[in-house]
Amino acid sequence: MAAVPVPADPAPVVEVLSADKVYADGTRALHPVDLTIRPGEFVTLLGPSGCGKSTLLKMIANLISPSDGRLRWWRQGFERVGEPGRQLVMVFQDATLMPWARVRKNVRLPLDLAGAPRAEADARVAEALALVGLTGFERHYPRQLSGGMQMRTSIARALVTDPNLLLMDEPFGALDEITRNRLDADLIQLWWKKHLTVVFVTHSIYEAVFLSTRVAVMSARPGRILKEVAIGEPHPRTDAFRVTQKFAAYAKELSELLADAAARGATDL
Repeated sequence: MAAVPVPADPAPVVEVLSADKVYADGTRALHPVDLTIRPGEFVTLLGPSGCGKSTLLKMIANLISPSDGRLRWWRQGFERVGEPGRQLVMVFQDATLMPWARVRKNVRLPLDLAGAPRAEADARVAEALALVGLTGFERHYPRQLSGGMQMRTSIARALVTDPNLLLMDEPFGALDEITRNRLDADLIQLWWKKHLTVVFVTHSIYEAVFLSTRVAVMSARPGRILKEVAIGEPHPRTDAFRVTQKFAAYAKELSELLADAAARGATDL
């Protein structure tokens, strides 16, 4: 196994600069947050329910705006996202597939919307399905797939755009542990092979340790980052890492931080 490759361009992919969020009903979801995501990192947001992890991720996706502070993508505004080398996609908690469309058409959707030539689009769909292990399921409908296979289809739909930054909001949270572990292992391989930058939201300490190069532990609402923990183990990781003393030590450290995070809230501001 090897160390995480050092990117040629060290410029940040995302900079969250003192960004907070107060919703229209007065709910403060985030206290000012500062976070830098660099090329090639796999950064996981970990924290108690309702701490603002998904809010922060949606802010990075530019689906919602900060109430104060700002964000930069590749040291530019969001209007530059979508240019070559600055492709961003998001995978949600649910697979959000079109039930009336076959797997091939579901995966091809972003390319169809972009007006890509059909032959080129079909070739890219085939490549994406191969990457997630779904070759041979092109003509299946979502209802014919297991939950894990539906999520693979959703990931393939994201990969078909050849993204540089992949945002994932608890994509495996509804799956059983065996399927979840398998998809975690597959995701690590995809991240490594495709040289992606990933920001991942989870409630699972064990998932965070297995996947991440760095874990940002967030406090109870209003969310803020209490501590960042580097998971300095070689990649790509395999299931053998899960039973090591180092894995247990990282899990213990994050568990203690998460217990502290759950105990903190508005009274600690």
